[in-house]
Amino acid sequence: MPRKMSLPTIIILVLVVVGLVSQTISNPYQLLIPVFVFGAIYLLYKFPPGAKAKSPKPPQRYKSGARRDQQQASRTKTRKNMPFRVIEGGKDDDDLPKYH
Repeated sequence: MPRKMSLPTIIILVLVVVGLVSQTISNPYQLLIPVFVFGAIYLLYKFPPGAKAKSPKPPQRYKSGARRDQQQASRTKTRKNMPFRVIEGGKDDDDLPKYH
C-alpha cells in the first residue's frame, strides 16, 4: 500500500533535485566535498574502527547433555519454592477526603 506524498513534499523534492543538477553542471568539484564527507561517515558507521579488536571469543565446546542436566538439577534442589505474600498496608483510607 503506497503512501501518497503531499504537495509540499513533492515541491521540496523537485527543488532539491533541480538544485543538485544545477550545482553539478555549474561547479561539480564543489559537490565532491560533501559526497566524500558523507561517504566517510557512512564507512565509519558501517565499519567502525577497532571492531576487529573487540571481536567475540571463539565459541567453546558445548557441555554434554548429561552434565548440563545434572547442573540444572542441582540448581533446582538449592532453590526454595516461596509463595507470594500480600503485605497489608498500615494506612487508614477512611480519614482521607475523597477529592484533594
